Amino acid sequence: MATHAGGLTKDHDPRPGEAETVPDGPAGSRPGLDPGAPDPRAPRPQALTPGDPRPQDPDAPPAVRAGRLVRRFGDRVVLKEIDLALAAGEFTALLGRSGSGKSTLLRAVAGLDHDVEGSGELLVPERVSLSFQDSRLLPWLRVLDNVTLGLRGPGARERGLTALAEVGLAGRERSWPHELSGGEQQRAALARALVRDPELLLADEPFGALDALTRIKMHDLLRELYERHRPAVLLVTHDVDEAVELADRVLVLDEGEISVDLAIDLPTPRDRRDPRFQQYRDALLAALGVHSAPFAPAPRPEDHSHAAHV
Repeated sequence: MATHAGGLTKDHDPRPGEAETVPDGPAGSRPGLDPGAPDPRAPRPQALTPGDPRPQDPDAPPAVRAGRLVRRFGDRVVLKEIDLALAAGEFTALLGRSGSGKSTLLRAVAGLDHDVEGSGELLVPERVSLSFQDSRLLPWLRVLDNVTLGLRGPGARERGLTALAEVGLAGRERSWPHELSGGEQQRAALARALVRDPELLLADEPFGALDALTRIKMHDLLRELYERHRPAVLLVTHDVDEAVELADRVLVLDEGEISVDLAIDLPTPRDRRDPRFQQYRDALLAALGVHSAPFAPAPRPEDHSHAAHV
């Protein structure tokens, strides 16, 4: 089993990409959902889509499939029979109030919750990388060694240097982690996550500790890297604006259940001044209970002359 540091590939037991089947008890999988079964994303839990959902190849297997996924801590059920599929190459953001189960779901997908009680089926790809709020760089290793930690083969150094160049850290391969700024440390963590060419990137509030200006730069970088590498992404965040700006699909987790599944039908790069951006934002804030404004479908681009400005 690989180290749990952010950006390192997490190997699962049994083999990643194979369904785990375990009865109720320790977290694992529940029989009854065959890998060839229909996509559990349909029907979606709430018809809250301002535009048409992103077209998906119905024959393409999902990057992640969860079926009747349950996780509990003692008597408290944190995830309540979650059915979810994440398409290959899809950027999904997960929102929810504190205690809604966001991190529990991400840890389940990452395979980091073997000591938690639960059941259900969980199917994940073989190559999974993680990125956390803190960079989790090992202080006794130089930046390049952090990025390539665990990589095997004669081309590991060259791949690491290429990854550092992609995130704007060319020439910093010999630096120590403490010599990097907070934003640079997160860039190194992204390089470490993507150097393994993951099929799935799990990001748990990776920019939560950064200042506002650095966050904006990291948003641009993450979206650029996503467009270039096209892994499936599951981003856990408390920031509604961040979710709408980065993701093509936003889920809201409420008391262990997915209450909203919203396709973001906006071109990239996104402009927060766009009236439709504001309407997506308001709809999600209403779903999170921040304000009670009713959801109104966002107008399509050709209807912007009639758009209501928020």
